[in-house]
Amino acid sequence: MGMKRHELTDDQWALLSEFFPPRPPQPGGQWKDDRLMLNGILWRLNTGAAWRDLPERFGPWQTVYDRFSALRESGLLDRIVERLQLKLNEAGFIDPELFCVDGTNVRAARAAAGAAKKKSPAL
Repeated sequence: MGMKRHELTDDQWALLSEFFPPRPPQPGGQWKDDRLMLNGILWRLNTGAAWRDLPERFGPWQTVYDRFSALRESGLLDRIVERLQLKLNEAGFIDPELFCVDGTNVRAARAAAGAAKKKSPAL
């Protein structure tokens, strides 16, 4: 199977694989491969597609979504992003004077989105 768009290369997986130690086999369900799940998550985040539109090669979309939710809730996703930012910074790819995340949010009035305007009550 060739490398597909939005999937981790072997070098990229080597950088992240320590976050996903091997698990001993357990009776019952089968744990899906961490690299496959991460590739599914990255595909979804890169494309902006709905979870239900995830290609079948990643397995059931619900499984990938559940793994994504677990990574977020456990804080592991934050630790992975921090590690990647550290590596980029060490390589000189992040300019600390330009690097920032703007979390502001500005809501427009409903009318700005095409909603009907409120009519003033008749006097």
